[in-house]
Amino acid sequence: MGSNTGDLVTRVQPAHLFDHDALFRYAADNVSGFPTNPSQFTISQFGHGQSNPTFLIAVGSGSSSKRYVLRKKPPGKLLQSAHAVEREFQVLKALGEHTQVPVPKVFCLCTDPSVIGTAFYIMEFMEGRIFIDPKLPNVAPERRTAIYRAAAKALASLHSADVDTIGLDKYGRRANYCQRQIDRWFKQYLASTSEGKPVRNPKMFELVDWLRQSIPAEDSTGATSGLVHGDFRIDNLVFHPYEDRVIGILDWELSTLGNQMCDVAYSCMHYIVNVQLDKEHVSEGLETTGLPDGILSMPEFLLEYCSALGKPWPAANWKFYVAFSLFRAASIYTGVYNRWLMGNASAGERARNTGVQANELVECALGYIARENVLPAHPPSGKRDVSRPSYESLVDGTGRFVPNRKVLELRGKLIKFMETHIYPMEKEFAKLAQSDLRWTVHPEEERLKEEAKRQGLWNLFIPVDSAARARRELTAIENKQSFDQLFGEGLTNLEYGYLCEIMGRSVWAPQVFNCGAPDTGNMEVILRYGNKEQIAEWLIPLLEGKIRSGFAMTEPQVASSDATNIECSIKRQGDSYVINGTKWWTSGAMDPRCRVLILMGKTDFNAPKHKQQSMILVDMRTPGIHVKRPLTVFGFDDAPHGHAEISFENVIVPATNILLGEGRGFEIAQGRLGPGRLHHCMRLIGAAERGMELMAQRALSRKTFGVFIAQHGSFVSDLAKLRVELEGTRLLVLEAADHLDKFGNKKARGILAMAKVAAPNMALKVLDTAIQVHGAAGVCSDTVLAHLWATARTLRIADGPDEVHLGTIGKLELQRASKL
Repeated sequence: MGSNTGDLVTRVQPAHLFDHDALFRYAADNVSGFPTNPSQFTISQFGHGQSNPTFLIAVGSGSSSKRYVLRKKPPGKLLQSAHAVEREFQVLKALGEHTQVPVPKVFCLCTDPSVIGTAFYIMEFMEGRIFIDPKLPNVAPERRTAIYRAAAKALASLHSADVDTIGLDKYGRRANYCQRQIDRWFKQYLASTSEGKPVRNPKMFELVDWLRQSIPAEDSTGATSGLVHGDFRIDNLVFHPYEDRVIGILDWELSTLGNQMCDVAYSCMHYIVNVQLDKEHVSEGLETTGLPDGILSMPEFLLEYCSALGKPWPAANWKFYVAFSLFRAASIYTGVYNRWLMGNASAGERARNTGVQANELVECALGYIARENVLPAHPPSGKRDVSRPSYESLVDGTGRFVPNRKVLELRGKLIKFMETHIYPMEKEFAKLAQSDLRWTVHPEEERLKEEAKRQGLWNLFIPVDSAARARRELTAIENKQSFDQLFGEGLTNLEYGYLCEIMGRSVWAPQVFNCGAPDTGNMEVILRYGNKEQIAEWLIPLLEGKIRSGFAMTEPQVASSDATNIECSIKRQGDSYVINGTKWWTSGAMDPRCRVLILMGKTDFNAPKHKQQSMILVDMRTPGIHVKRPLTVFGFDDAPHGHAEISFENVIVPATNILLGEGRGFEIAQGRLGPGRLHHCMRLIGAAERGMELMAQRALSRKTFGVFIAQHGSFVSDLAKLRVELEGTRLLVLEAADHLDKFGNKKARGILAMAKVAAPNMALKVLDTAIQVHGAAGVCSDTVLAHLWATARTLRIADGPDEVHLGTIGKLELQRASKL
């Protein structure tokens, strides 16, 4: 079993003692929310790994306690460029704020050595599991497979980070990485074995000569370059406490920009050798000793990684990358042994064997070089993994592919729920929405929401990474375990795509499952960017379905498709912000359950163009908010949900309601425009399917000129073309969801734009044809077609104008062409 992260601590080693009082004063002044008058303040040291000493801080009073992690440079004289905690802080901050790479949140960096003797930073403590032994003893085979796949996915996620857009473009030089690394680590080896230190090994010189002559050509071109972790292995990953997924990548001391294949090879070291500090010698790896049941072979692990990123099979240069990793490990272990001789190794007495192990790693590298074959020429194929579902389990009743059994089961439950509960109630919901009581909620809707919760069909939209962040933020809230059921089923965007489509078949369905817009986008914003107070006050009631929300961005007097045009002001006055402006098309604001708006306005009209905007949470009951009128969409007012025009006149809200900070509005908007906006495309696939179904039924039952409509050749041809277009659009939307999962919003923006153009236009074609087949019945409220058509047409604007998306697609196409 994995070790709990909180159990990997011991007493602080004598060589690493520092002034606790000075640390407390600094943390209280520089860490937001740090308890300032606690009854307890304890520090213990993590004993596993890390050349940079790492400590657990526990602070609080009574049963209320917070935990943080401190990471610092070792004391004493250090090798040049080693132990750069400043760089660790930089990369963690960039990844945590701008990507979905699972990393701990960092709070502050102190470069003043007068505080505790060396530079340090403080980050969040991640409650989870660490698997120190790569053989994963006492873990079920199917879970071993899942854990290894999660590790490969985490490495792919790290390597997909776009360093140019997150502020890490100057984090290192990209080309000739291996050449520089060989020179750097050989220099460090020589420094660690100079006079009075460990004896030099002549075979290290032989190894270095071979490496210098064997550097792959791809290293000099930068073709495999990007963000490199430098020490990626399974025991540097924090896994969720009970789910087999990575929630944190640790130990970024060696990170830089460079050849990412070096990371990949280093992550495979346990297949080649077994190195443990508490063992005297290096032993054989899993390739030789045999793989425990369920653990992926090295080729299978590499296939998971390469498939996730679309990278070529690395057989041609694999020998070099493994030998390089063994060389680097030998140099590191020599340095650790040197620090042990001086008495300042963070691993303490466990480091006494590292000198012998370093020389054995050199022998292993030379032995690996001498091997004729080290990796199959082609990736593995044809061998079915018993941990994967069979092909039959990956198709639904119509033969359509679904990604896994979990999605298959949820999809089946959703379809049954729609047929049993939603479709029979559509006319009743529509009847209320057209009556004098249309701005009230049908009691059956609330009953169906409870039934959806009972069946496990609640909040399915929540991505796994967002749910993990929310759980971490809720650690200070009592009975947080009772909230776990609110965080959905831990689905990826791709998995949710198969389910969201089903909900899109009815305009009334999404809110029954708490998966309706704009609530999903708003909840996602608070999940990703809200602090624990905002999560407690607004997110939890939204997740529970007790309240609803609105998103206030569009303004009547400016073209709001260019958000730099917005004029609503958010001015700071003491401990509050004062909001003035007019918004319209604030969807959801007419709902009697709407309690909170996320409003986008300008906090600084003089800042750089994309730093003027901020987002803030606004209680709908605040004085100065005036709902002027409901707006109609082609005659539909979408009651009781509604779309409101709202004026804000000197609306005063607490300063603590700001999301992420002033000037971060565009940053949040880009996060919100990913999954939340793709949900519209997913639902449009369902709307089109409903149109196809109603159209076919009508054609088979209605006669014109003596024959059924279905017997007219022109109709059959039109129906076939629509099916082709619908299936192609579905695949495009699902691929966009997959890109979101693998690469994040920024890198997926091109295919997201394609989906946003294709989905509404396809749905409009299908629904327009269905209306035509229904004749006069198609344009009235006797069927759902007119309402579905109105919704689809609106999304060509509300989901961002086609012209904006087409501009994005065209520019990216030209950029690709210019690089050829």
